[in-house]
Amino acid sequence: MTYQTGIIDEIPLLARYQYYRLKPGANAKAVLQELADIAVEKNIVVGLGQSLILAMDAEVPNMRKMPEFSGKGIEIPTTPHALWCWIRGEDRGDLLHKARLIRNTLAPAFVLDKVTDAFRYDKFRDLSGYEDGTENPTGDDALEAAISQSSEKGLNGSSFVAVQQWTHDLDTFQSMSRQQQNHTFGRDQVSNEELDDAPESAHVKRTAQEDFEPEAFVIRRSMPWANETEEGLVFVAFGKSFDAFEALMHRMIGNDDGIIDGLFSFTRPTTGSYFWCPPITDGKLDLSAVLIK
Repeated sequence: MTYQTGIIDEIPLLARYQYYRLKPGANAKAVLQELADIAVEKNIVVGLGQSLILAMDAEVPNMRKMPEFSGKGIEIPTTPHALWCWIRGEDRGDLLHKARLIRNTLAPAFVLDKVTDAFRYDKFRDLSGYEDGTENPTGDDALEAAISQSSEKGLNGSSFVAVQQWTHDLDTFQSMSRQQQNHTFGRDQVSNEELDDAPESAHVKRTAQEDFEPEAFVIRRSMPWANETEEGLVFVAFGKSFDAFEALMHRMIGNDDGIIDGLFSFTRPTTGSYFWCPPITDGKLDLSAVLIK
């Protein structure tokens, strides 16, 4: 196995997302090697941002910063970070200790910028009550969509991930009729069946991955989040490049045909970052593409 298993595995019961920035003048290489030694064992998916890769005088083909997406009345922000850790677990106490271990390991070179706790809701549902990730490819198709194939050292088995935090207005959503809610997603909430009479703005019609040229398949591993006053979805999409995600985003904000995705009637992204997820060699993160010149 050459890829970080959390990319393909089902979402965990609980998760914590940690976002880091590099300390000015810090040498990240030794610290990253320590992280590489423990991440896979601790069920943590790690992603490196473009600024961190550049700080190490390295280059990863097709890696870039998330652009700002703008549509008719829609602004999608970009909020880059140097490093991202998706800490996965089934017990809150265990998750806490893993998060502390990662934070302390990275402390010599990185500052923790942002933390978001997430959870699994009713198997795979968003807080709106609709199932998330229904159209995810599986098996070999999932590997084809999410995992890079390369003959270059340290790149085979790597992946690219787009991470956005969406904030929901559930009061607005719950004030809609059931038909309005179903038409927002294009599915029946109970049966999860696609609706033939859904409008063109329905989310499933905006993001039908097989309708793009080329097809725009990604592996969605999103999880609900909540704090004392807000809630939403941490949208996580893995791909062998960022091309599929960007095609989906342009379609959602109406850049293709002027039709805006119905999701924007009750939710919006407030953050957005791109990361490169290194492959695995001998059970540990393989950072040779960025650590060895």
